[in-house]
Amino acid sequence: MSEQPVIVLVHGAFAESASWNRVIQRLHSNRLSVVAVANPLRSVEGDAAYLRDVIAGIGRPVILVGHSYGGIVITQAAAGNPAVRGLVYVAAFAPEPGESALLLSGKFEGSTLGGALVAYPVASGGNEFRIAEDRFHQQFCADLDAGEAALMAATQRPVTERALSDELAVSEAGWRTTPSWFVFGDADANIPAAALRFMAERASSRKTREIAGASHAIAASQPDAVAAAVLDAVDHAQK
Repeated sequence: MSEQPVIVLVHGAFAESASWNRVIQRLHSNRLSVVAVANPLRSVEGDAAYLRDVIAGIGRPVILVGHSYGGIVITQAAAGNPAVRGLVYVAAFAPEPGESALLLSGKFEGSTLGGALVAYPVASGGNEFRIAEDRFHQQFCADLDAGEAALMAATQRPVTERALSDELAVSEAGWRTTPSWFVFGDADANIPAAALRFMAERASSRKTREIAGASHAIAASQPDAVAAAVLDAVDHAQK
């Protein structure tokens, strides 16, 4: 068997690294090493470059797990990177070169995210977005209780307009040459389930889990399903 990979978790917009806590607990119970990266959420190229630095610092094979916008970051970071042995997309974008989060989220009807956002300028130029606190529960994590939703709203990491509009900037998407797994909910209000199904099929997902009633915050609300997808990737990498 090959060396056991390290699991590298990459959160998306409006989340933070602790959003993976329940998944991490399950991976630790399977004696897996895990790193939850603090995704800068500034630009696809810059965020992917940072992730590549993290991977290089680990110095071992990795499974990259991306949530939401984090899927674009892992797709770019995996391109041409032999350390990456598997990609797990958790309610996440899996773009082709030239595609952005904004393009893919608008490809199918159903997202209500635009109406929940608050925008404001940032000193580096352009705007960044956060989800309004009074909209966060219903928009992001409707299948969690109100108390947890309030904590998640308070700790959310805003994302720049640039990051959401940046196109995948590699010649070939990482999922073209690296095996992938997908898990998402059919009640996702940020990325329509139809878009997530489309991307999973296009990427020839090794296994796709679609969880009935699960929100965009599926790592928090359905950690068993997310951990199972990661374990599938680990098993494949060790064969």
